[in-house]
Amino acid sequence: MPFPAFVFINNIISVHYKHDHPENDPSFKSLMVNGGVEFVPSINPYRKARPKRRNFTVEEYVEGILKGDISVLGQAVTLVESSLPEHQEIAQKVIEQCLPHAGKSTRLGITGVPGAGKSTFIEALGMHLVRRGHKLAVLAIDPSSERSKGSILGDKTRMEELSVAKNAFIRPSPSAGSLGGVARKTRESIVLCEAAGFDTIFVETVGVGQSETAVHSMVDFFLLIQLAGTGDELQGIKRGIMEMADGIAINKCDGNNVDKANVARVQFKNALHLFPAPESGWIPDVVTCSAMENLGIENVWIMIDRYVHFSKTNGYFDHKRNSQSKYWMYESINEALRSNFYHNNEIKNLLTQYENRILSNEISSFVAAHELLEKYFAIG
Repeated sequence: MPFPAFVFINNIISVHYKHDHPENDPSFKSLMVNGGVEFVPSINPYRKARPKRRNFTVEEYVEGILKGDISVLGQAVTLVESSLPEHQEIAQKVIEQCLPHAGKSTRLGITGVPGAGKSTFIEALGMHLVRRGHKLAVLAIDPSSERSKGSILGDKTRMEELSVAKNAFIRPSPSAGSLGGVARKTRESIVLCEAAGFDTIFVETVGVGQSETAVHSMVDFFLLIQLAGTGDELQGIKRGIMEMADGIAINKCDGNNVDKANVARVQFKNALHLFPAPESGWIPDVVTCSAMENLGIENVWIMIDRYVHFSKTNGYFDHKRNSQSKYWMYESINEALRSNFYHNNEIKNLLTQYENRILSNEISSFVAAHELLEKYFAIG
């Protein structure tokens, strides 16, 4: 029963219950307050339920992808990213049938320090290509939280113009804890995008870190986005990343930053000459640009186009792709072994025991790992 509320009206105490209005007391003869709606539904009763997405067969996925259906392509990429065994089984069959139709694009890896303007640069270069008749797919890797395991997936919102372009497909993907923030499934997504008719693929990394090695092993041209005027331009760049770069674009070359960008361009160009000559025989170039002002973007693409022509002429283009295919075969073997090891029920039970023995200093970490592997191979 509702608890009473005491209200003073004309020096007389009136008793009302919680759901009543004091104004409805007989003392207020000319005033009446309605009770209102007692229950308001939290969901709009007039809203139609969204139809449930239909599951396609392998043949329907392949047919839709080859027709360039973006909706089907997006669902196929979702299957590739899924960790469910039944999804992976379908995804691998789709990829297998799409492989003969893949491999005809230019794959561009894009990395850079945080704040270098990678998303703005991708939109500027992407719009430049789309206007020239290219079909562009952007696979943006978003870092996953170590705590919540979630990702913001906000790259698409920063590419407002490119995200609504007719011949562009933007797919942000969570890194899902893989090496350096690079989604392992990105290479398989590239195959699907190529089969769908996209002739240019951008792969954006999280930022400068371990992820560059993985991205470098799945693209044709590796572009490093840099900034000028942030201190010693060469100090914050690791030698390994500089050696992997096929070209450097110094972004935000506008306003008062033009002179600093030109100085940085000379510094980077001199630094690149200190490294051993790359296997391709290509001498990496450095250009300046402003993605925000859309200046120098065409020069970046001219540099990439020159590299593709150069590497195809001397045969390095196909040689690199063959090497990448072998590399990812071994990576897939390593991941399959790792997954099989940790999902083995007997090993799961032994892991806790060995953890306790390590914590109590009964056994070293290396010996524990060796014994666990021996037991695992004995099970097999």
